[in-house]
Amino acid sequence: MCRHIAYLGAEVPVGELLLAPEHGLYRQSWAPRRQRYGTVNADGFGVGWYAPRDPTPARYRRAGPIWADPSFQDLARVVRTGALLAAVRDATEPGADPEAASAPFASDHWLFSHNGALDGWPRSVVPLAEALPAAELLDLPARCDSALVWALVRHRLRGTERPGADGGAALGEALAGTVAELAAAAPGSRLNLLVTDGLSIAATAWGDTLWYLVDRPAGRTVVASEPYDDDTRWAEAPDRTLLTASRTDLVLTPLKELPP
Repeated sequence: MCRHIAYLGAEVPVGELLLAPEHGLYRQSWAPRRQRYGTVNADGFGVGWYAPRDPTPARYRRAGPIWADPSFQDLARVVRTGALLAAVRDATEPGADPEAASAPFASDHWLFSHNGALDGWPRSVVPLAEALPAAELLDLPARCDSALVWALVRHRLRGTERPGADGGAALGEALAGTVAELAAAAPGSRLNLLVTDGLSIAATAWGDTLWYLVDRPAGRTVVASEPYDDDTRWAEAPDRTLLTASRTDLVLTPLKELPP
């Protein structure tokens, strides 16, 4: 189910992160090396990135496979960024709005992706959906499980951001709370979540792979479903883990698995 990646560091062309690496997201769309569920991620793709001095990210998303979009290759060659979140999608089930269902989802200064699936969707999480404000339910970007996960995360983000609060801590708090809530409602779910605000990254490993690379001298951090090259500095986050990171620091915190 999907592959995703987030990057913080020096400004580089988008293609240097997604297209150029031997095992980058482009290749992971048809030949992932560590994907546990599904084999081809051809049901849409997207990339969100931050421009200098602009906290609101731009996005480019399409319903088809990343390899079938020559326009994206041109865009990825010339657009440079120091903060990015991108994903290729393997849909849980066919839907009527594939582009709208493709990550990254966005709101305010956040970008979000979900690699996984909600067990028993949609019945298992009806109580969680009903607890959201009506305006947020009406604002769902697509009719899929990932869109609801994003609505739950976004609701918590808006409630946890406080003046002067550390952005990475707020991101991590929102993901950890959402995973606990979803795991209790739908225990068999796979909940690898990834979010950034352009300054920090938070992610969860819950049912699928999550890797990270921190290059402190260069001020570069990459968090991804799987490594895009064979650099020996890549490390795997244990399952049931919350990851929070900046350009130079990364913290892993165990997530307590709730009983069924």
